[in-house]
Amino acid sequence: MARRVMITWRLNLAVPWPMDPKQSLEMDEKMWTMIDGLIKKGEIEEFGFFSDGYTGYAIGKTEVEDGFKNTSAFLPFVICEVHDIVPYEKGKEITRAVLKARMAAMK
Repeated sequence: MARRVMITWRLNLAVPWPMDPKQSLEMDEKMWTMIDGLIKKGEIEEFGFFSDGYTGYAIGKTEVEDGFKNTSAFLPFVICEVHDIVPYEKGKEITRAVLKARMAAMK
C-alpha cells in the first residue's frame, strides 16, 4: 500500500558538481526531467527548494520499493531523507491508544 512521505533532500557537497555553467545547467535539466516524470506519475505531489539554494523537500505517495528506487536515482549528487507521514487524526488515535495501554499496564 502506498504511504504518504515527506522527503528532505540536499545536494551532496562532497561530490564535485560541474563548475561550468553550461554543464551545471545540463545536470539540473536532467534532474528536473526526472522530477517532472515523478510528478506526472503522481509519486510527487509537491516539490520545493529551501532558500539556502542546496536543500529542499518533496511530498508524495509511494510504495517502499519505488521510493527507494526514486531516491537512489539521484545519488550520489543528492542525498535524501524519507519520513513517513502519519495524519494528525490518526496520530492522536494511536497516541491515545498507546497511553491507555500504558495506564492499564500500570494498574
